[in-house]
Amino acid sequence: MDFPACALKILPLLAGLEALAMDQKGYHRGSFQSGTSDEDMLEIAGASLDFSVADDDPPLDREMGGFSSYNGGGMNGTSTMLDFLEEPLPGVGTYEDFNTIDWVREKSRDRDRHREITSRSKESTWALLHSVSDAFSGWLLMLLIGLLAGSLAGLIDISAHWMTDLKEGVCLAGFWFNHEHCCWKSNTTFTDRDKCPEWKSWSQLILGHGEGAFAYILNYLMYVIWALMFSLLAVLLVKGFAPYACGSGIPEIKTILSGFIIRGYLGKWTLVIKTITLVLAVSSGLSLGKEGPLVHVACCCGNILCHLFTKYRKNEAKRREVLSAAAAAGVSVAFGAPIGGVLFSLEEVSYYFPLKTLWRSFFAALVAAFTLRSINPFGNSRLVLFYVEFHMPWHLLELVPFILLGIFGGLWGAFFIRSNIAWCRRRKTTRLGKYPVLEVLVVTAITAVLAFPNEYTRMSTSELISELFNDCGILDSSKLCEYVNDFNSTKGDDLPDRAAGPGVYTAMWQLALALIMKVFITIFTFGMKVPSGLFIPSMAVGAIAGRLLGVAVEQLAFYHHDWAIFSGWCSPGADCITPGLYAMVGAAACLGGVTRMTVSLVVIMFELTGGLEYIVPLMAAAMTSKWVADAIGREGIYDAHIRLNGYPFLEAKEEFSHKTRAMDVMRPRKSDPALTVITQDTMSVEDVESIVSSTTYSGYPVVVSRASQRLVGFVLRRDLIISIENARKKQDGIVSTSIICFTDYCPPLPPSSPSVLKLRSILDLSPFTVTDETPMEIVVDIFRKLGLRQCLVTHNGKLLGIITKKDVLKHIAQMANQDPESILFN
Repeated sequence: MDFPACALKILPLLAGLEALAMDQKGYHRGSFQSGTSDEDMLEIAGASLDFSVADDDPPLDREMGGFSSYNGGGMNGTSTMLDFLEEPLPGVGTYEDFNTIDWVREKSRDRDRHREITSRSKESTWALLHSVSDAFSGWLLMLLIGLLAGSLAGLIDISAHWMTDLKEGVCLAGFWFNHEHCCWKSNTTFTDRDKCPEWKSWSQLILGHGEGAFAYILNYLMYVIWALMFSLLAVLLVKGFAPYACGSGIPEIKTILSGFIIRGYLGKWTLVIKTITLVLAVSSGLSLGKEGPLVHVACCCGNILCHLFTKYRKNEAKRREVLSAAAAAGVSVAFGAPIGGVLFSLEEVSYYFPLKTLWRSFFAALVAAFTLRSINPFGNSRLVLFYVEFHMPWHLLELVPFILLGIFGGLWGAFFIRSNIAWCRRRKTTRLGKYPVLEVLVVTAITAVLAFPNEYTRMSTSELISELFNDCGILDSSKLCEYVNDFNSTKGDDLPDRAAGPGVYTAMWQLALALIMKVFITIFTFGMKVPSGLFIPSMAVGAIAGRLLGVAVEQLAFYHHDWAIFSGWCSPGADCITPGLYAMVGAAACLGGVTRMTVSLVVIMFELTGGLEYIVPLMAAAMTSKWVADAIGREGIYDAHIRLNGYPFLEAKEEFSHKTRAMDVMRPRKSDPALTVITQDTMSVEDVESIVSSTTYSGYPVVVSRASQRLVGFVLRRDLIISIENARKKQDGIVSTSIICFTDYCPPLPPSSPSVLKLRSILDLSPFTVTDETPMEIVVDIFRKLGLRQCLVTHNGKLLGIITKKDVLKHIAQMANQDPESILFN
């Protein structure tokens, strides 16, 4: 055997031994970062995006990071050939839109970066300062996010309160004052505090008086016109400048935090337009809230501020840790509940939540709440409009009505989810979706026309919840507190249970009508092309139901205090029942039924009320509503919208119990063409370019030879294209017939051969592999816990196929008797 023939056989063996030795010494090459990633096979052909590629390639990502341990620099020193990628190229290692990041590679890159900074910190004072600033940058970023999120929330609260009151009148002392602030300096009595001379209704301003049918009709008309103007402006701004600013944002935030990339969803334009249109949408009187969109706004703040710090700008996994903390800050300013915000981020939206992120989320939520408290948007030194305090303890027997409220919340949550998803699906599949402006105007007109005659639907939803939560005191002038006062003395603000007066009965039927309206109008409102949160409408439905039940139990106890169930604890003249508490429990039950939150929901609700003693009623209602709703349908509203939109989100809460194997899911199937592969050292540039141009896969397995099918690694399509294009421009001798070599030592070629293009540095040498007999239960678990983009399947050491995240999602849908083609980003 001549020497060249021997070399051809021995050199690959030497390369393999060297690779093994390097791995044993702790060197992590580019492979480690790219290896365990799974991206849905999302292909982007032209401008269209096709998730349906369930073939042997996953999507792209490959952030080289510039470290020799990653890009292979320094490992090819014995070779006389040029490794073109000794320095990372712009674009290599980045992600295209609608692709999933490689969690394992991103974390590995960050560890490499941290090790290099730590090792250099001992070399000079400047390097030490750089190390300290790098460690401190995360906390500084949390501080900035908290300050910006809290400031924007205060601006939104103040603006929405003013514009909501603008529908009913204007302040003569200054048009920028809302009704409450306008009357602060008025000399009117407490009972007439809403009738101060500085505030004029539109009929008083235009006609000179506010009484009579014509004045009522004018006020009615102005209310509807302002509502239509606000909603029209909101939908036009969203449609024209930032389509991603519509909706709640939480389903997309959950998908992004799971590793998916949606360019522009957390961008500057989205932040600006969402902030403006959120004020307009809330002020229009639509049945929506600002709490969910505030999470989106806070995440936009986090994403934009990440660009100030290289550590977070260049690493998608680190950026998602920041976004998790930003989501906590968003809930913190939405409800004035910092602890609830952290738990919400952990329980509801975050996919990866390490302990460090928990601490930083806590800090961001703290700063955001402190900033909002400093702004004091409601003028009452509280973070939210409906902060209340109850003084009377609850009795054990009251758990029965609390559980009934939980059952109601679960039933309504399941009904709402099914109805809203059916309507949103109809919007997506019919001509209705082509007229978003007309839809918003029609829903706004119906809402305004129905809302104005009823004072409980005319007021803002936050004010309604505040009034329903309120515990009636001596000075309360609300109709809900118009009881028959036949007592002689009271002890402070503790009023005994009393007979309901005419005002209470009027309020009851008005609230019943408001409940019916809120239940149905919210179904058509959530999902329109304006910013729309679901927290406040859900709480309003529950609070109305709870207040109605609370008043009923209160009157029952008053008129039948000698019944056995009341005789032991509710004596005549005692303050036994707190209807406002029932409203709060009902609000928690309905919100839990819609979102399926439990722990974070209870904490948010008790932070709202400032009372720890009501945790048990809240827990009972929240768990009951979740059990009832789960019995009807397992998905919460956000998960249902994720599935409706076909986002590639792998739910970590659900178990895979089917007995299928990896070979049942992998591509190619028996009837499909053979797996597209690239050989390690025998294909020319022209051959590789032909494969890339004729397929739309996001990556390609690299094998020793087509005959052996022994796996060498995995290379991404984007990296191949960028590397070849740059090599043609900057490396002499690279032509179409040049051999591409993915090994350290390339086989000897004749002297007249063109230069060899070495691309070992972009090769992932440790792609995650499973055997064809691996149960899919284990494969699904691996994808969930490691955040893989793809996984290669082998049999007896030979490459058989590939499983992508998209394939896993389609298989899960198929096993659940759902349409697997629904997993398509739309």
